[in-house]
Amino acid sequence: MNKSLLATVAALSLSAGVAAHAEAEHTLVFSSWVPPTHNINAQMLPNMIKMIEEATGGRVTGEIRMGIAPPPAQMDLVLDGAVDVAYVFHGYQPGRFTSYKLVELPGVDTTAEAASVAYWNLFQNHLAALNEHRGVKVIGLHTHGAGQLHTNTPVDSLADMAGLKLRMPGGVASEVGTALGTTGIQVPAPKVYETLSSNTADGVMMTIDSRQGFRLTEVAPHYFEIPGGFFRGSFAYIMNEDVFADLPEELQTALEDKVFGEPISRMSGAVWDEGDAFSIQLTKDTEGNTITQASVEDIAAFASIVTDVQASVIEEVSAKGIDAAAALASFRSELGVQ
Repeated sequence: MNKSLLATVAALSLSAGVAAHAEAEHTLVFSSWVPPTHNINAQMLPNMIKMIEEATGGRVTGEIRMGIAPPPAQMDLVLDGAVDVAYVFHGYQPGRFTSYKLVELPGVDTTAEAASVAYWNLFQNHLAALNEHRGVKVIGLHTHGAGQLHTNTPVDSLADMAGLKLRMPGGVASEVGTALGTTGIQVPAPKVYETLSSNTADGVMMTIDSRQGFRLTEVAPHYFEIPGGFFRGSFAYIMNEDVFADLPEELQTALEDKVFGEPISRMSGAVWDEGDAFSIQLTKDTEGNTITQASVEDIAAFASIVTDVQASVIEEVSAKGIDAAAALASFRSELGVQ
């Protein structure tokens, strides 16, 4: 899908949602902070609203509102009842969330769909006990695809990264970047284009899908990838607890059985995978863009860095009160990785 078509899809999805409100008994207000053409707005949230409508026989629908507040404020929007549903990127709020880092660790070469389903199961079996999302209802979890490196000048090896000033999303990506000798700056995703176009940063560690969603082909034409990525970002869909409790019991049951949990986690991961594939092709088709694969030597060197970062994350998460090593092993076992 090109940009104009994505914009059309987003607009049609929103207008369809408006039409659906007229017939629905309950309209959930969704907050979104990415650009209108991003796949979260063009596909994920409209898909979720469609799943909600189908599960409830049209009695519940949703309305997407964009740009209400910056990414770090999404949890508080839902807590305060300003919106009913939102999604949070855990890495934007260091200290508030910690356990998600187990999912962000590199070294797992899999799809976002598979990782997202495994993430939901990991949460149910290990992470929910930490109550890091206290005050809101977690209704889904997902990861994006492998986070890779996007720069304004060519990078041919890991050694070339030393000294680069890179926008980092926080979490494991920032720890990996430090280990590689880069200088990290934290900028919310909606500000990435501006940051790169002004040369405030040399590049960004971000999802592949961002080459289309955040127009990185224009400001970071050089793409460097390593198997499994440098990290894998973590998102949660959250809902206001009182809004859910106020729904009739049969509607609560329908949402829990047919939408929340694995269904929307799987759907969201699958959308990321499709977006990644599109962005790779877009990069190949865009004049001046390059794609560089990590060498065998770089892959081996990065494995050592992963081992160190993993040990640090396990220690940090274990301090919160769970067996982090066992939780990570469970997550990776489901994905067929040791």
